[in-house]
This record gives sequence, structure tokens and C-alpha cells, in this order.
Amino acid sequence: MHHVENNAIAEAPLLSTSFLVRVTAVIAILAALTIAISIGGRWFGARVSLAGNAEDTTPITLVIGQDTIQFPANTIRFPSQRQSGVAERTDLYLTWPELRGYDKANRTRFDDVSQSSGLIFLQISQSTMSKDMSGRMEPIYSHLLEGAPVPFSNGMTLHHLRADAGYAGEVLLTAAKPDGSNYVVRCVLPDTPAMATSGDCQRDIKVGHDLSVLYRFSSQHLPDWDHIDAAIRHFVETRLVTRSAPSR
Repeated sequence: MHHVENNAIAEAPLLSTSFLVRVTAVIAILAALTIAISIGGRWFGARVSLAGNAEDTTPITLVIGQDTIQFPANTIRFPSQRQSGVAERTDLYLTWPELRGYDKANRTRFDDVSQSSGLIFLQISQSTMSKDMSGRMEPIYSHLLEGAPVPFSNGMTLHHLRADAGYAGEVLLTAAKPDGSNYVVRCVLPDTPAMATSGDCQRDIKVGHDLSVLYRFSSQHLPDWDHIDAAIRHFVETRLVTRSAPSR
């Protein structure tokens, strides 16, 4: 009797049919979950990459200080700022050189961080200083320089800013504009072009009655410094809303 039982045990399959059924079911469930996670992950990733961006071109009218200005909603970076009314500031992002806001045709430049050097970022607020960056060169920046100026590309001159003044690694680049005025921009120049970011350089200009326009761009675009400066000024100035004279 024991011999028969031992033979039966020895000849019994290592994996029972019911066990195989259960394992197959678990594998099927796991496979379904994997597919669902993959699809869901792609959907979630797309939602994350699109978070905050909008293709809506509805004009948003903002009153900032003494100026009224109007921008398409898809040029305004943050959803909370896409509503008309009084505002302390507004933040924009624009493609270069098109100066367009977010849309399907150029979505990768907004969604893919590695392509963000193709964008220019603006922050528009009421002026808190009497002079813009060019105007601050002589009274302020000239006292914060060290070493001799160095010729730079595209008609520019490089000035090193003192690290002990809080400008470690930063330089000033200056140039003469076609109208004879000075161009001044602060940059953190990368060691190699591949290390450039979307905000290596920044400059501010005054526009309208009392607006300060701070804009940031990649050092990759420094050869276009004069075109960028003129284009940003024109972009903002053409969107100022002229207030009617008060009635008497």
C-alpha cells in the first residue's frame, strides 16, 4: 500500500492544473495592469507636460501701475495670471525668433526642457528703479567691475563683475546700439555651448509710462542681441492700450 502511494506521489505533476490556472490568471492580470500603467503613464506624462500651457489666444487686458497692456492668453506663462484686471506683474514666454505663444506647431519648445533655449521669458511689472539696465551702467555697475574689459563677439565687450559684490561667475556684456545708446546685459556664460540654459542672460528695459520689462534668454542667442532687444521692445509697445483722456 505504501509502495502504491509512493509511486502515486512520485508520478504526480509538480504543478497541478488548478495551480497553473491560478498562475496564468495572475500573469494575465499583471499583463493587463502593465498595459494600463503604460497607457496611463503616457496619458499622465502628456498631462504633466501640458500642465499650465494653453492654446487659447483670447486677449487678456492687464493694468500694471500706470499702464494698460493686452496679451494673448497663450503667451502668459501661469494660469493664475490669465485673467483681465489689475496685476502687480505678468510673466510671458515667447518663441524666438517668431515671438509667438504656445500652440501645437511649437509645443515641443514649451514641453521639452531640452528645447527651452528656443524661448524668451519676460517679466513685466511696474518700475521700481528710475533707470533700466543700460542706465545703471555708469552709476552702479561701473563700480562693481574688476579687470580690464575684453573684446567679445558680435561687437560686444565683456566686463567681469566682482565676486565679492555678489556676482560670482557673472559678466556684463556691453555694446553700442544703432541709435548710439548703450546695450548692457548680465550673463552667466556656460563653459561650452552645449551647457547653455534658457536663462543664461538677462536684461531689463523701460516701456510705456512706467513698465519694467525684464527678459531672459539663452546665451546661444547672443549673436542676435540687437534684434532681440528691438523685437522685445516692439512686442510690448505694440500691445499697450492707449487710455482715453479723462472727461471734463
